[in-house]
Amino acid sequence: MKTTATARRGQMKTRGVRGAAALSAIALIAVAGCTSGTSDENESQGGNAFTTREVTDGKTDFVVVTNPGDGPVLSYGADSGMELLTEEVDGKKSAFKDMNGNGKLDTWEDWRETSQDRAAALSEELTIEQIAGLMLFSSHERSQADGLTDAQKEYLKDSNLRNVLHAGASDAEATVKWANAMQAYTETLAAEGTPYIPVNFASDPRSTAGSGGYNAEGADISRWPSNLGLAATFNPEHTKNFGEMSSAEYRALGLTTALSPQIDLATEPRWLRVGGTFGEDADQNTELAAAYVDGYQGSEGTDEWGPESVNAMIKHWSGDGPGEGGREGHTDAGKYGVYPGDNIAAQQQAFLGSLDSAAVMTAYSIALDANGDPKFTDRMGTAYDQDRMDQLRKEAGYEGVVVTDWGVMSGAGDEGEMFGMAWGAEALTPAERYLKVLGTGHDMFGGVNDATHILEAADLWQQKFEAGELEEDAQTRFQESGARILTMFFNPGLYENPFLDLEQSKSVLASDDKVEAGYAAQLDSVVMLKNDGETISAADAADWKDKTVYIPRNDNTGFASAFGPGEYTEAPSIDIETAEKYFGTVVTDEAVTDAEGVVTSYTAPDLTDVDVVLVGMDSPDNGGNFSNIGHDLENDTWYPLSLQYRPYTADGENVRKVSLSGDILADGTKQNRSYFGNTSKIANESDLDAFERATAAVEATGKDIPVITVLKAINPVVPAEFEGKSDAIVVGFGTSDQALIEVALGLYEPKGRLPIQFPKDMDTVEAQLEDVSKDMTPYTDAAGSSYDYGFGLNYAGPITD
Repeated sequence: MKTTATARRGQMKTRGVRGAAALSAIALIAVAGCTSGTSDENESQGGNAFTTREVTDGKTDFVVVTNPGDGPVLSYGADSGMELLTEEVDGKKSAFKDMNGNGKLDTWEDWRETSQDRAAALSEELTIEQIAGLMLFSSHERSQADGLTDAQKEYLKDSNLRNVLHAGASDAEATVKWANAMQAYTETLAAEGTPYIPVNFASDPRSTAGSGGYNAEGADISRWPSNLGLAATFNPEHTKNFGEMSSAEYRALGLTTALSPQIDLATEPRWLRVGGTFGEDADQNTELAAAYVDGYQGSEGTDEWGPESVNAMIKHWSGDGPGEGGREGHTDAGKYGVYPGDNIAAQQQAFLGSLDSAAVMTAYSIALDANGDPKFTDRMGTAYDQDRMDQLRKEAGYEGVVVTDWGVMSGAGDEGEMFGMAWGAEALTPAERYLKVLGTGHDMFGGVNDATHILEAADLWQQKFEAGELEEDAQTRFQESGARILTMFFNPGLYENPFLDLEQSKSVLASDDKVEAGYAAQLDSVVMLKNDGETISAADAADWKDKTVYIPRNDNTGFASAFGPGEYTEAPSIDIETAEKYFGTVVTDEAVTDAEGVVTSYTAPDLTDVDVVLVGMDSPDNGGNFSNIGHDLENDTWYPLSLQYRPYTADGENVRKVSLSGDILADGTKQNRSYFGNTSKIANESDLDAFERATAAVEATGKDIPVITVLKAINPVVPAEFEGKSDAIVVGFGTSDQALIEVALGLYEPKGRLPIQFPKDMDTVEAQLEDVSKDMTPYTDAAGSSYDYGFGLNYAGPITD
């Protein structure tokens, strides 16, 4: 320990467990500072005693305690007043944190006890108000560089909130300083009657290399394919490696809970969240879900909880994939999931195979059967649906934490609420909603920063108990959730070591081994669908250094959403700087723009001296989760989501004229959400324009210049619009442009296979059932290849198992 630290804090001591005098009164956690057992002392004892050192991130100072043997590393704020307790463990002097300042080692302070026992013991010491704070899961925190804010201090102190959603960039310095400041602040909140509870930071997936869902900015983390890309490798080792390496990076950012994996089965090809799934095969989904959970919750290559472990939260029970017509449950347009094939068992399979996950997030949607009637008793979203929750809690025996998705506790008409996804429960008061959801077996509420309505629900619960309507009182019910939630804190050792060493974090994040493994998974995930005349064959990078490539430009008009108007974007269809690493010359289109910067026309260059054309295309963009996609609010009409770029009018014989889903209207009739006869809205039709501009420019040269279509997919597509004039097609699911280029140039032989079917046309899409896998007619190309689940080419032809 540094001499300056000794001088600042005065006395340095440890408190022995046996015979220690308990503090008679405490305002904060304890009275004195740090530790004994310096490095020299430990060396003289043959490494049989713990050591301490002081660490700073430049803003927050904290003490790190290294225990001998297999004892965990401890950390606590340098000015917290925290004291250490000592015991002999396997003949070695080991340290424990006296987190309530009572001078004795309580069960919940003893790292030798199981997480469940520690959590249960601490839960018994908490009041309903304190547990209500644990039930909160914060709204999105995006500005870590701002440091610990007054608003964050307010919810940590006044609402006892301890679960914080990190939705910002993977910036090591900003995140570490913010996280340490928050952890230090929560130590100051501990007092007599208010046990210490650190902060459980969580994140949505942030490691995806390319398109494929949520993807936090920042280069300080390794990059991998999306879940759909991991499925495309048909190699579960990549998923296990991803879990192990990504979890280590999460811990380096202070993250102890992952709001992932998303294991909804992708049985509806138009669904807006297909890119985040493991595809449409239930068995593969089950295998990869288990590999992901094992990878995240294990540590340092083991299946045991440890310093690299992260709680996994599988989502969204009981499967949110079968939205009618692909509409998404974040908005009113997609609040219904439909089961025309009565195939809910397949939707649930992966969840029931991953019940060792620390947590489960439930789905937004209301479940309807083939007749459009409630599939279960309640015509409500999953959080409010007692039958679906009984399947998880009672029939499957799940004992982990159950969390609502964000916004589920608010109704669209609630005053002051930006989002409201309490589907089917809008007529209930806020307190009644919380009462209902607590009754279904939930423990936590996503996107809620204030415990007011939870405490109101506790009063309602107690009233019902005293009236004989419930079997357990409110205190008992809340302690059950408290114990489950606290287990998520104890599992990864958060109570022992909540602080982050900035330099150590930097060494873990985006380390060479992780970056290389992520990139290897990206390469293995790329699927080659077509290779006419060996357009793509084995090559060396040197073969392309003097070549010229043409990459056309395209634009996307965007969709308005709850966050504001649609954003117009325009760029080359493949990153130019990346392409320049491989080619001697890169050419692209000239663009004419109007006064607002919107492109009015593109002109392709003369391709006479071009050696190859790479056309980047994204999946047809139907819009985002918060855009009420499928419902034109201006004229109250419904329109189809589409898997083709050109306008699609839904007037075929397989289009439902009467929808399965719909609200029950005031007169008792059901709303018809059919889109029959209406036309799709695609934001990136320009992608197909770019492809056609490129092929026309090739034809104008009279030369045989190969055109390689590079598809960046988050959904299936109808290939008929571009396959015929493509000499080769490669597909990436959440991969980087670099990986796609390397496969397209023959620098890496493709290994990926389709984890989802690519349909023949929109008619077969309309004919398929939203809850049934692999029930479309796949597209067949000119070579006779069927773009079915599991199809992919290497240089020799179709890849076989």
